[in-house]
Amino acid sequence: MKTFNVGIVGATGMVGQRFITLLENHPWFKLKVLAASSRSAGKTYEEAVGSRWVMKTPIPEDVKKIVVLDATEDIEKIASQVDFVFCAVDMKKDEIKALEEKYAKAECPVISNNSAHRHTPDVPMIVPELNAEHAEIIHAQRKRLGTKRGFIAVKSNCSLQSYVPALHPLMKFGIKNVLACTYQAISGAGKTFETWPEMVDNVIPYIGGEEEKSEIEPLKIWGKIEGDKIVDAVSPAITTQCIRVPVSDGHLAAVFVSFENKPSIEEIKEIWKNFKGTAQELELPLAPKHFLNYFEEDNRPQTKSERNLEGGMAVSIGRLREDSQYDYKFVCISHNTLRGAAGGAVLMAELLAKLGYMD
Repeated sequence: MKTFNVGIVGATGMVGQRFITLLENHPWFKLKVLAASSRSAGKTYEEAVGSRWVMKTPIPEDVKKIVVLDATEDIEKIASQVDFVFCAVDMKKDEIKALEEKYAKAECPVISNNSAHRHTPDVPMIVPELNAEHAEIIHAQRKRLGTKRGFIAVKSNCSLQSYVPALHPLMKFGIKNVLACTYQAISGAGKTFETWPEMVDNVIPYIGGEEEKSEIEPLKIWGKIEGDKIVDAVSPAITTQCIRVPVSDGHLAAVFVSFENKPSIEEIKEIWKNFKGTAQELELPLAPKHFLNYFEEDNRPQTKSERNLEGGMAVSIGRLREDSQYDYKFVCISHNTLRGAAGGAVLMAELLAKLGYMD
């Protein structure tokens, strides 16, 4: 596999920092450019991020001295130096949409961690194990944008990446209704306990916009390409409640599900055990060998012990049992800034590179 030069737009934030750690020793992707707001532009990365570096490992030595470019003013310069960019900026949604299109029109593919383009009909929202075939819509998007190489692809919301993968291989039984209550880590808000002390010993029963995303976005993942757009699936009916809990990393979901054709518990466990997606079939560098991992113990999976399973890229499931209102209920956990954010975006980039969309 050939190597690609990549940039990070929004490099000083928490997700941008996570991208840096994931790219440090990546076999295909070489980090060449860092970009951020005008406040950081012109400074070395070490100066720009300062005391805001929150990763558990130090800033890589070869990254410290990279001079940060202006994410909005230096688009042509950035595009000339890289094969594609990861985007994780903190801006208004309309501004993000415009910025990402500018990069795409500069013939620089954008792998976005932002929500702005998730509902653009010809922008694929890919979880590589679930809907890799949606990459084909890129041809239609390029036609609309008038580009040869440039395009935008987005990753889905971090909350649904804990429970949608567990539901996906069960869709063949006709999932009718889903209730998912998510208990979400503070890093999902870009915070640590040091920067958000009011979260210590506290639970907040509201995360702005999260429930709408968690109910709607799975239907795009399960949708189909029709002509020049992705048409959302019409079922299952999903309702969610999203709660912020005092956990550093890792989103847990309590899931209730009803089927048209109810499988047995043994069938479900066997399907989870054997499930592989395109990411595993292609042996992508960040792909977990075992994507869905079931734990038989009554008190597993736990956030602290399971969130880093397979480099934080696996999903952990447990407590599958029959329910009095739905057919079954279970719990699942994923690492929200790895599988749910930067790691999911890098895996998507690996998929698109392997399929030739970065050439």
